[in-house]
Amino acid sequence: MQKNASKLAPANGIELCYDTFGNRAEPALLLIMGLAAQMIAWEEEFCERLAARGYFVIRFDNRDIGLSTRFPQYNTPDLMALLGQALAGKPVAAPYALRDMAADAIGLLDALGIERAHVVGASMGGAIGQEMAIHRGARLLSLTSIMSSTGDPRLPQATPEAMAVLLAPPPTDRESYFESYKRTWAVLRGPGFPLDEAKDLERAARAWDRGLNPPGVARQLAAILASGDRTTALGGVRVPTLVIHGDADPLVRHAGGIATAKAIPGARLLTIKGMGHALPISMWPQLIDAIAAHAR
Repeated sequence: MQKNASKLAPANGIELCYDTFGNRAEPALLLIMGLAAQMIAWEEEFCERLAARGYFVIRFDNRDIGLSTRFPQYNTPDLMALLGQALAGKPVAAPYALRDMAADAIGLLDALGIERAHVVGASMGGAIGQEMAIHRGARLLSLTSIMSSTGDPRLPQATPEAMAVLLAPPPTDRESYFESYKRTWAVLRGPGFPLDEAKDLERAARAWDRGLNPPGVARQLAAILASGDRTTALGGVRVPTLVIHGDADPLVRHAGGIATAKAIPGARLLTIKGMGHALPISMWPQLIDAIAAHAR
């Protein structure tokens, strides 16, 4: 399966780093990753398998992560204060919101000359996909929202363990980053995934070598908190939608997936037994089958 080298594209006034898999003549399928995750979190083999189903697969670094435009002109947000405001139902100020990140993704499609695409988002990426469907639904052929939520603060919150790894101080050297990476995924993915555990060190090395941006991660999290509850707006979405969620997700609880499917007219919910907040290799066949079948 042909993979094209990564490039920078102008999008919504910034630059996004992206690469592609498969045949440009096939329907486009845009993959959007979650909080703190670079585009390489969509593994090459996962992308290749999707492309082999007859799609032109695009993955990219969101703003403030990886090799896309960063925003050092903004201070690092005080996340504990913002979390408190969000849980109290108060407005949260942030340098940008998820709607801006959705406009980035639309800008990337514009730069690539793609009129309409299937959009697949994981976690924060699912929320960005929802924002695209709300504000620019005509550009979406379909939406697959994975391990995401509506942003309703009344939904069950992350477990204390998941919240602890989310808010842990960022590591400052390679070795401590590797330890932190293993610890984070032991919590978010859960035990019993030896194929992934064997690859964690290599994945951590690739992420470190491309370059981390802890202040950018804090700004992304602020964007999530500032974007509020999408439930009412999702009621106006007319994009064919599949919601995928694991019943063992400790970060964005299964109730978030149920709420998303209920909020979007005609959406279908696929619950994957034993899946946490991750895309484990052993579950790729089920995930890829579901994404490809929905796009078809």
